Amino acid sequence: MTNLKIEVQTTIPFDGQKPGTSGLRKPVKQFQESNYTHNFIQSILSGGLDNPAGTTIVVGGDGRYFGKEATEIIIKICAGNKVRKLIVGQNGILSTPAVSSLIRKFHADGGIVLTASHNPGGPDADFGIKFNTSNGGPAPDAVTTAIYKYSTEIKEFRIAPDLNCDIGKIGLEEFQVEGEAFTVEVVDCVENYVNHMKEIFNFDSLRSLIKGDGGSPFSFLIDGMSGVTGPYIRRIFVDELGAPEEFIVRALPLEDFGGHHPDPNLTYAADLVKSLEEGRYSFGAAFDGDGDRNMILGKKGFFVNPSDSLAVIAANLDCIPYFQRTGIKGFARSMPTGAAVDRVASKLGKELFEVPTGWKYFGNLMDAGRLSLCGEESFGTGSDHIREKDGIWAVLAWLSILAHRKESVESILKAHWEEYGRNYFTRYDYENCESSPCNEMIEHLRALQSDSSFVGSEHAQNGAVYKVKMIDDFSYTDPIDGSVATKQGIRILFEDGSRIVVRLSGTGSTGATVRLYIESYCGDKRKLQNTPKEMLKPLVEIALKISKLAEFTGRNEPTVIT
Repeated sequence: MTNLKIEVQTTIPFDGQKPGTSGLRKPVKQFQESNYTHNFIQSILSGGLDNPAGTTIVVGGDGRYFGKEATEIIIKICAGNKVRKLIVGQNGILSTPAVSSLIRKFHADGGIVLTASHNPGGPDADFGIKFNTSNGGPAPDAVTTAIYKYSTEIKEFRIAPDLNCDIGKIGLEEFQVEGEAFTVEVVDCVENYVNHMKEIFNFDSLRSLIKGDGGSPFSFLIDGMSGVTGPYIRRIFVDELGAPEEFIVRALPLEDFGGHHPDPNLTYAADLVKSLEEGRYSFGAAFDGDGDRNMILGKKGFFVNPSDSLAVIAANLDCIPYFQRTGIKGFARSMPTGAAVDRVASKLGKELFEVPTGWKYFGNLMDAGRLSLCGEESFGTGSDHIREKDGIWAVLAWLSILAHRKESVESILKAHWEEYGRNYFTRYDYENCESSPCNEMIEHLRALQSDSSFVGSEHAQNGAVYKVKMIDDFSYTDPIDGSVATKQGIRILFEDGSRIVVRLSGTGSTGATVRLYIESYCGDKRKLQNTPKEMLKPLVEIALKISKLAEFTGRNEPTVIT
């Protein structure tokens, strides 16, 4: 066995290698710049792990363009830093939930995930790298701050330039790197995750649902959006659960996601919506590029808002064997997410946590045994089985509920609203805006906090009147470790419980994305079937006036409405 050498190569820092809500996302061409990726990987190892020698790290990504090249760089730099072992998905492919599952199963020291999530892929699109810690979840603020600090001071990186590893072949490869063992284990990207799902759900019950035991077969359509979930949905829904092959579409991962935007919402998954509207299928679902987000549809395209989806799953967790064994602890949602789950938590007598946007804020609560289920309005749902949101898990949860209750998606939602009332919710996204005027808009809203006349002011539109109860810039103190996150979004709360939230997204690679959230609770059973557009129109207009969004951004229409 050849004894490979380590080289210490000099470098200089790059501006802006600061991880956002979920990792570092930039255009592919930036990651392809000489040493750009090398610098950030070294910063992860030295800033995120402190001492990478002797560690075990999981590596995988969503299959987007530049993923294989980045994986090769990671392997060589990990060898140069005397990492003991890498667990790598075959061809560099692993869904984000699968990475979290592997970290937890093999007690790894962390994971490097190559994804820009729901952002477009391809040579002229986006790439991303994020670090997950030993609990399987996204690195918390303290760790990403350390990574960023290291990236601003980096002077060199360590690399084994002559090490070559075939990541297309499943199995172990052993290397000697300056006299020390270095192992790369290439694993089937799907196997561990599928086995994990079998421990959580009753696959026999799901097979019976799909087969139609005692009735007609259950027809559904699952859209992989040419992202990483392709091989997972084929293995689970076709091979394991017996669904016909035609029930899954766009199930081959493509480096550019087929030229589409792999974001499971009504705009970017319009083909799925159209197929459901035709009436053939009783259930539909779509996933994003890295498999952690999901969209749920019922027959004839009945849309399940993610905030409602979280609440319905919370109210029906007893349908899932995993929770029958572990019991139900608390619930949590990101601050902008609709408060439907709050009402379920109150009825069940469970704790409810409101955290900033970013899955990393749920991890401490799960590790402390205080959280079973959580979600974000941005189509993310998950439980304490891993420390990431999990799109396929959410779909299996919904199918378990359908199998148990023997009702349609629409009837389950309507029954939920009858019992709990309805939190009408919508989100307006304004993508790729100029950053400077967006920041000015946020400062304009922050200034309203010190305007004594704002609280108590009344705002009327189309006959509806809303009186301001409070305004703040959301902050969060972690109840487990006491860490504090500030400036997490402007909240305007009204006397009737309605609210407006405005924040800038941290998931884009360029410019700024403004997210405007509107929510209003309705307990009047005569109005539960109204559309969100109808119910929220006055409050949307008031939000646009208060924020002066069009004036600051120059945008008169949102890019996406959820």
